[in-house]
Amino acid sequence: MKKTEASRSRLLTRRALVMGGIQTALFGALAGRLYQLQIVESDRFTLLSEENRINLQLLAPERGRIFDRYGIPLAANQLNYRVLLVPEKAGGVAATLAALRQILPVTPEDEERIKLEAKRNRSFTPITVRENLTWDDVARIEVNAPELPGISIDVGQRRYYTYGALASHVIGYVGAVSEKDLEGTEDPVLSLPGFRIGKNGCEKTLDLALRGRAGSRQIEVNAYGRIIRELARDNGLPGDDHVLSIDMGLQEYVCARLEDHSASCVVMDVITGEVLALASVPAYDPNVFARGVTNPEWEELVRNPRAPLSNKASGGQYPPGSTYKMAVALAALEGGHMGPDEHVFCPGVMRMGNAQFHCWKRGGHGSMNMHAAIMQSCDVYFYEVAKRVGVDGIAAMSRRLGFGEVPGVGLPGERAGLVPTAAWKEATHGVAWQKGDTVVIGIGQGYMLSTPLQLTIYTARIANGGYAVKPTLVRAIHRRDGVVREEVPDFPSMGLKAAHLAIVKGGMNGVTNDRRGTAYKARIDEAEFAMAGKTGSVQVKRISKAERERGVIKNEDRPWKDRDHALFVGYAPVEKPRYAVAVVVEHGGGGSATAAPIARDVLREVQRRDPAHTTPNLSALSTRLTG
Repeated sequence: MKKTEASRSRLLTRRALVMGGIQTALFGALAGRLYQLQIVESDRFTLLSEENRINLQLLAPERGRIFDRYGIPLAANQLNYRVLLVPEKAGGVAATLAALRQILPVTPEDEERIKLEAKRNRSFTPITVRENLTWDDVARIEVNAPELPGISIDVGQRRYYTYGALASHVIGYVGAVSEKDLEGTEDPVLSLPGFRIGKNGCEKTLDLALRGRAGSRQIEVNAYGRIIRELARDNGLPGDDHVLSIDMGLQEYVCARLEDHSASCVVMDVITGEVLALASVPAYDPNVFARGVTNPEWEELVRNPRAPLSNKASGGQYPPGSTYKMAVALAALEGGHMGPDEHVFCPGVMRMGNAQFHCWKRGGHGSMNMHAAIMQSCDVYFYEVAKRVGVDGIAAMSRRLGFGEVPGVGLPGERAGLVPTAAWKEATHGVAWQKGDTVVIGIGQGYMLSTPLQLTIYTARIANGGYAVKPTLVRAIHRRDGVVREEVPDFPSMGLKAAHLAIVKGGMNGVTNDRRGTAYKARIDEAEFAMAGKTGSVQVKRISKAERERGVIKNEDRPWKDRDHALFVGYAPVEKPRYAVAVVVEHGGGGSATAAPIARDVLREVQRRDPAHTTPNLSALSTRLTG
């Protein structure tokens, strides 16, 4: 009996020791883990705790402004008053919206969106009911605040375009970030609610510089994510301000002059390449896009046959017509194919085999040299010149003068036009180049395409003595640290002989200042402002042989879409050229009757304003912008 009790006692003792050992091990492991968590990894868990307590939120930076060359604001930032709804404070979302509807219009679509966001988000998260409130809207809401639980007014920023449609194709507009905009970028600021980026014009091409650097704020939140207080704030850096070369007063004048047409006009400094005006009419109001275009507004813009959304000045492609004849003449002179005094007889038509190529003057011009052929725009003369030079020789000169390449002025949708060659036609159409193709290229028709901006560059390169000037829109960049940068142009010579340029320029002078010139009636009478230029008309619908036999078909008797395009290129003053212009009036008829008078008025106005010599220097402009 004693042995059994002793054995049982030893067993209990061993079990107690085992249990004690296990307990000691467990307590040791627990103590070790506590040591690791509280001592070894203290810093790490303190940081995690802080991260749970403190949230970091991005703040949208102020977008850089856009000015004209005189410091006049074209794209600015305005206060955007928004009405917000906090569901948990509203009591009932539907009841609060019903009360708000008595003061402020709330559409059924907005109501559905708000209810959806209220279900999806936490109850304390503010929901935007409406933006862009007027001061009267804000005042009515504040007065009725006791009857609007959960409703509050928030102040943000919105983009505002001072001149509306007058500069819309240059400035462009901002819009909401789309899924496509997020592709290939990790910029977190794009995910901010309501953040807008450039969608067209300079707003798009200069978007990154205009955006600035995002700011941030540190906020303390509780376990439910509710904001308790703001701990710190960094407002970030505003975007860079940009000063354009555009003279807004001139731009306004040009748009008014084009108002009744579907047309475009570009004015450029022939020395610096600064684009002083770039107008395309009709246009659109970018403020509509900045606030969010409605479906009816969009449909109206898209269905307009005169295409207000299209930038005709840099993206519209047209055959250059007779405005192209100076390029053909230079190709002949530089290549030694024809001298300036060699005469070609114009009977009113050129025959090649069974084909006939008519001159615009039915009875013909008679004997023409180069000066007279440019001045009177003789088609038969340039048919002959084109035959001698050949399409490839004309194409080579065209490229030197700026055709066939994207100008690179810095606008979305710029087009390169088309400079055709024999190889191009073979590759594109699978047929050989014909002699008739060359003949029509000689008067700027056929496959040849150009934009109004290219026509301006071409004219400027002739006017400035043969320097390969390129267009620019940005005159200076003004950063918030006060640095102003201006690009200094350095344009190389194209190597054209001065004597050849003088012959061509003399013909252009005759166009406007000789009684026999095609644009004499549109001349500038003031000698110090006198212009030189070239008219052009582009056939939109081919006139059949039967129609010709019935008599001349007048433009005004045709439907608008079938009428000829009217073109004019020119420069002024004649003696010391400084400004070049190109005007294209869609379906405007004759260049001398429609486009030339517009160009005359524009060249007179730009010389009267003389922006090349009246623009404030950059230091003065910097003071004005910061002041």
